[in-house]
Amino acid sequence: MSVFSGMSRPMKAAGVVLIGVAIVAAVIGGISALSGGGSNEAGPSGTPSTQPGTPPGGTSPTVTPPSTPPPSTTSPTSPTPSSPAPGQPTPGQPTSGQPGQPGDQQTGNKWVTVRVFNNSLIKDLAERAANDFRGDGWTVNEVGNYSQGTIPVTTAFYRPGTDEEAAAKQLAQEFQIKAEPRFPGIESASPGVIIIVTKEYESGHKGS
Repeated sequence: MSVFSGMSRPMKAAGVVLIGVAIVAAVIGGISALSGGGSNEAGPSGTPSTQPGTPPGGTSPTVTPPSTPPPSTTSPTSPTPSSPAPGQPTPGQPTSGQPGQPGDQQTGNKWVTVRVFNNSLIKDLAERAANDFRGDGWTVNEVGNYSQGTIPVTTAFYRPGTDEEAAAKQLAQEFQIKAEPRFPGIESASPGVIIIVTKEYESGHKGS
């Protein structure tokens, strides 16, 4: 039995039209669904062809690290000359005890030669005095007699302004004798301290 049985002719005609419209709408909807599936712009793997932030061409931007400035160089400092240790002589400074230089008077003057002469009637008095001087470190290079006059007391004679002066004064202090400049009779004699001993030397010399 047909779905249109029992209906009037005008209603049958309207129903046919509605069915036709429904069929056309269904056909159009199916076509639209089929054609709409190809509008996706995905790449071969289903992901967008370009990544966000990637520039055209597919290469990532390279980041150059900031260049490190070269380390500053400092010029080496010049060494300062070292000072001599306390108690050490400064270079170029004369040391004590050298001939003609002020220093230790107990040793510095004994390089000056000494000559001893007897001005008494006591035999070998000059030789005994010379041995006393040698025993104290002095250098006696001549022993003899002095007969050109009379000397009052045992005396060490020197040329003023020379090393003989300091040596004669040291001898005078050590052996309790006098020290005086040379007198005219011996002023032109050979260099060195000239000691003229007299009779009182036996009781007045060092160590007696």
